Amino acid sequence: MSDDLFDKLPASGGEAYDGSAIEVLEGLEPVRRRPGMYIGGTDERALHHLAAEVLDNAMDEAVAGHANRIEFTLEAEPGAAGKLTITDNGRGIPVDEHPKYPGKSALEVILTTLHSGGKFSGKAYATSGGLHGVGVSVVNALSTLTRIEVARNKEVYAQEFSRGLPTGKLEKIGTTPNRRGTSVTFVPDTEIFGDQKFKPLRLFKLVRSKAYLFAGVEIRWKCSPELASEEVPAEAVFQFPGGLADHLAEQVGGRECVTSQFFSGSQDFPASDDGTEQGRVEWAVAWPLYSDGAYSWYCNTIPTPDGGTHEQGLRAALTKGIRAFADLVGQKKAKDITPDDMIVGSEIMLSVFVRDPQFQSQTKDRLTSPEAARLVENAVRDHFDHFLADNMDRGKALLGHVMERMDERLRRKAERDVKRKTATNAKKLRLPGKLTDCSGEGSGETELFIVEGDSAGGSAKQARDRKTQAILPIRGKILNVASASADKIRGNQEIADLQLALGCGIRKDCNADNLRYDRIIIMTDADVDGAHIATLLMTFFFQEMPEIVRKGHLYLAQPPLYRLVSGSKSAYARDDEHRAELEATVFKGKKVEVGRFKGLGEMNPQQLRETTMSPDSRSLIRITLPPEYEGRAAVKDLVDRLMGRNPEHRFMFIQNRAGELDPDLIDA
Repeated sequence: MSDDLFDKLPASGGEAYDGSAIEVLEGLEPVRRRPGMYIGGTDERALHHLAAEVLDNAMDEAVAGHANRIEFTLEAEPGAAGKLTITDNGRGIPVDEHPKYPGKSALEVILTTLHSGGKFSGKAYATSGGLHGVGVSVVNALSTLTRIEVARNKEVYAQEFSRGLPTGKLEKIGTTPNRRGTSVTFVPDTEIFGDQKFKPLRLFKLVRSKAYLFAGVEIRWKCSPELASEEVPAEAVFQFPGGLADHLAEQVGGRECVTSQFFSGSQDFPASDDGTEQGRVEWAVAWPLYSDGAYSWYCNTIPTPDGGTHEQGLRAALTKGIRAFADLVGQKKAKDITPDDMIVGSEIMLSVFVRDPQFQSQTKDRLTSPEAARLVENAVRDHFDHFLADNMDRGKALLGHVMERMDERLRRKAERDVKRKTATNAKKLRLPGKLTDCSGEGSGETELFIVEGDSAGGSAKQARDRKTQAILPIRGKILNVASASADKIRGNQEIADLQLALGCGIRKDCNADNLRYDRIIIMTDADVDGAHIATLLMTFFFQEMPEIVRKGHLYLAQPPLYRLVSGSKSAYARDDEHRAELEATVFKGKKVEVGRFKGLGEMNPQQLRETTMSPDSRSLIRITLPPEYEGRAAVKDLVDRLMGRNPEHRFMFIQNRAGELDPDLIDA
């Protein structure tokens, strides 16, 4: 290389870059400098990851057969996220001097040194969630207070730490005749996590899920009275002999499923050539009708929300099993079934225990151990074959359900969804003949009004803002998708027109980014029939286009039922209650002439614009879904009961609510 090249380089400026610029972080300082590397950040999720790390250590003792009880206590701590104490009745952290660090106990080494612990060789723990020896030391580094109490050999020891450093020596604080185990108390550091607080409900669910994952452990939950609520009791005890099957039963509740029972079970992995146990797999799978799907994957009791190789093994076992069953009953088309057809809409819980698992990162969101796929597939496949063949009706019901999904996927592949790119090229799209589209894009203001009948559609077309408001008339009451087969849904013209007009796809392929309008407004008559049509449409969007509802694009118009006139003054009332309110306030003491609209078609365009369509004077109700899973599950359960295939649920609902009906309405 020519020396001239170096002559042309710019002169360095600022501080010199020499050996003194190289930092060496010792002890737990790397954790405090870069917490994201160890717990994924400093947000709420990372804060709760600290609790999971300590709880996982206690669970490892239980899974190894050395503990059968864990206590988890949450206390309010002024000025901090809270105080957590997690206690197990396992062997207790060793307190004798560590041979490599003279003068230090093994406990202190574990708490203050990264990559220290008893889970590397596999001798102390056959399977464990802790792998790298950083869990409890990271908690210690990121806490203002960490107190460890250990009961071993009838003696009790304690030591305290702050921000990763011991504040005193390990001390013997007493004796005990029968107590043993480890107790870890910590208070997260506000310098790291700011003013964030532990969420009692989140921790409560974490604790309960751990008890489901290992049937041999009892977990006792406690929290301060001021942190308790209707959802989070001050005290609770969790022990589930049925394991994941119990967990799934609680999640599915009373919802109707495709098969008469869950597919659940467990299997020990075969021992390796040297006789070492390889672990086990436990699973529970349900196929509720019209479910959005819910999947929970675990490895050594650690949640792996992004799935991984154990998930791949289960998908392969289920897919190969259903194809084999299809061959058995002579269904040749089943060769096109894919893993997605098999599990989309199902609710699955899978837990594996394996030696030396590999994860994508320290936060263990995804399992990457290659052998897990093979082990899970081999363990589950035989059980699934028996599940299908032992009850042919159950097997055929599941096969039919999966093939409906397969047919739907193949149809979507054959017919490209209509997508709106701009309002100017919308004329080139294949759109429903009854759709009267808007002429421009607007700016976040385009609207599609779904109206019942040509009469209401005619008034709405005259009342609309042509630039931003489109009108799609539908004929009568659309199909109830909650109780209809996939073939009927596909063959229904009104539903096909809706899909074409919206252009965003359905079910799994529903993409709100492709929606041709910013708002979808259901505009039906303000009577019982109109309410029924609106309910059918909401059911359609909830089941077929949940993403549209979730992102807040769906609305209900509020047309008036009455027009009140007294002299030159007039007003509109949505219902009887609103009418009485207007008569008592706006028209107080005056003679009022009341006119009742039989439908939107009876309103002239000016009235419809003023009362229902103009953004300046109308009222809309936004239809949304609860953000949390429990809320969505409750909505799904309600829709299934009131709109689903079982009429007994509707009959029971009417019986229970009959007393709330207006007597005049009953007489009518």
